[in-house]
Amino acid sequence: MISPHGVGLVARQEVRTRLRTGRWKALMTVWFLTVNGTALFFRLALEASISSRDASLHMFGGVLLGVLVLTMLVTPALTAQSINGDRERGTLAALQITRLSPADIAVGKLAAAWGTGLLVLALTLPCVALPVLEGAVGAGRAAVTLAVVALLIGVVCALAQAWSALVTRSITSVLLSYLTVFALLVGTPVLFALAVPLTSEKVTTSRHYAYDREHPDRVWWLLAPNPVVVLADAAPEVPARRLPVTRYDSRGRPYTELVRYNRRTDVLGELGREIRGLRAGGDRRSGDPERGGPVWPYGLAFNVLLAGGALWTTVRRLRTPVRTLPSGVRLA
Repeated sequence: MISPHGVGLVARQEVRTRLRTGRWKALMTVWFLTVNGTALFFRLALEASISSRDASLHMFGGVLLGVLVLTMLVTPALTAQSINGDRERGTLAALQITRLSPADIAVGKLAAAWGTGLLVLALTLPCVALPVLEGAVGAGRAAVTLAVVALLIGVVCALAQAWSALVTRSITSVLLSYLTVFALLVGTPVLFALAVPLTSEKVTTSRHYAYDREHPDRVWWLLAPNPVVVLADAAPEVPARRLPVTRYDSRGRPYTELVRYNRRTDVLGELGREIRGLRAGGDRRSGDPERGGPVWPYGLAFNVLLAGGALWTTVRRLRTPVRTLPSGVRLA
């Protein structure tokens, strides 16, 4: 059973412990200055070659992708020692002998780590909010992308905490957590690239000409769990621009007409269309991104189920054998 009071108690204790043991103010200040300063330099570099509005749009996608990767690299350090670190210091047993259930301890520690990760994400809001204030990105699109990043941070926290519960040594759990993040970020594209040639088939167009046609639509699901793929595909598309164009009727009289131009391209939009094009099937010449269905629901569902399994594993590892002890030995 999970008690909200117990979860809150463990979370508050975990936060106080983190504040006492680390120089969090200095670390957060360095993170804030580094991320937002790099984003501003990136914006200035973009404005040297493209318009200010398009530079703002590219800044939004590029910064969010960078923040996602960086936070996933920082997050394991927040959770990978939460269980075995307390066990080594002798503080975990003090929690286990109280009325707190294993679920209270696991969820409370996860909430504290996830909250810290969300604080890290919140410090990047100035550079993310700038394109929204300039009108290049809608508030709804920004809210959806930030929500996806926040959920992925929670997934990594749950996975790192599970490794902390399964492995006794802190250094090993940290290493395994980073390997898990590496497998999600880099391992899935490598696996997809190795699997695509296995789907090729020979197509004969004439007596003297044939070529190998690949079918990425058969293995697109290998890319779905990738956090970058989930973020890029989940981000709503930027609407097409409508610009006024002067035309002339049959009598030569001018009139103004709004002409719909192609969608404005940004990093997230281009990557999302490329992913849907892979799911649509065929090679690059015949793949149609408009026909490809969304990929992010499958990837996000896989990651959430993976996080749920990790949390269940953590709860199981925190259970004590008090229920199975003989009555004369039982503590309560």
